[in-house]
Amino acid sequence: MELMITTMIVGVLAMVVVPGMGEFVKNERLTTQINSLLSHLQYARSEALLRHKQVVVCASSNGATCAGSDWKLGWITFFDEDADGAVSGTDVLLKARDKLDGNNSLGSSMGASVVYDHRGFAPNSSGTFSLCDSRGATYGKSLTISATGRARVSGGATTCP
Repeated sequence: MELMITTMIVGVLAMVVVPGMGEFVKNERLTTQINSLLSHLQYARSEALLRHKQVVVCASSNGATCAGSDWKLGWITFFDEDADGAVSGTDVLLKARDKLDGNNSLGSSMGASVVYDHRGFAPNSSGTFSLCDSRGATYGKSLTISATGRARVSGGATTCP
């Protein structure tokens, strides 16, 4: 009798808890992914200031060069010694990020790269990233970069790519 009552209580609790876990996982995945992008951008800005060199964060499908403009396939951060916006010659690769998990989409109003100058400014790269999952823009995340290079995250994407 006690075992049957315990089993019923566990069953009722499982019916209440399990559906909420899917939403929790999706929310945490979005938060982790937008924070990963934010940390790469903050790192790039700090390296540009520290080394007095141009640093670029760009979309990369192969983890080695600026390839394509689809940010969900990954991105790289590198010193752009020759200021050509591409990994070449003596440029130094600093960090790389693989594709996003969970079929999430990441779009940018700035195009395929964010360029920080030697002062840590991003004058030609100000704009917004939008990160969304299957639930749409309401549950998405936005990351905005100002012309001074400051990046900040906010809830809700403006549009989904």
